[in-house]
Amino acid sequence: MRRGGELIQLVPCTKRAWHAGPSSWWGRERCNDFSVGVELEAPTTKPTPIGNTHAWRKFSRFCAGDYPIVDVVGHADIAPGRKTDPGRRFDWGIFRESLARIQ
Repeated sequence: MRRGGELIQLVPCTKRAWHAGPSSWWGRERCNDFSVGVELEAPTTKPTPIGNTHAWRKFSRFCAGDYPIVDVVGHADIAPGRKTDPGRRFDWGIFRESLARIQ
């Protein structure tokens, strides 16, 4: 996802990509095997660009139509110590609120 909100799909959602690398969530290893990865092109030390917020909503609507969204987490959550994004300035509240309206 570009800073201005442009969505670019590099790998189909039905295919495994090596997006997260070595990772785990709730004790389950290899998050790439069971998740859809999204890369945000945004600084981790500044607020999330508004274009990214709108793109997240658009992408979430797309995913919610085809996939059961159980959880949404950042790279820092699934690969702590190795990854730091989306960063402490990412507004998870706004994102989760918009996701709740979709489901």
